[in-house]
Amino acid sequence: MARILVVEDDEWYRALMVEMLRQDGHEAVEAGDGVQALAYLKSNPMDLMIIDMLMPNKDGVDTIMELQQLGMAIPIVAISGGRRAVSAEFNLESARLLGVRAGLVKPFSRADLRGALAEVME
Repeated sequence: MARILVVEDDEWYRALMVEMLRQDGHEAVEAGDGVQALAYLKSNPMDLMIIDMLMPNKDGVDTIMELQQLGMAIPIVAISGGRRAVSAEFNLESARLLGVRAGLVKPFSRADLRGALAEVME
């Protein structure tokens, strides 16, 4: 199975995703924002990253751009939520423009998460 870094500022949501991934046999680790994610990735190679697009300190767009500048190619699933679906879709479109192949609007189901993982791990 895959080594997956879950980057999400909402502690409850992050823990839920990590638990689902572990139940599916993946090795899942977590970071609360892009700053923590980048620090972790510099010394710990991962197979895939799930990243929230809106976070304090360093959001998803800035994190993805910095990964690209560092030459760190990692498949990414972008996630976004909020009160307005339009905002979430805008955030996911921003991720797609940066080369992210899969995105999910929160809340999403376990099946949706599995589908997005399969899409980027092809």
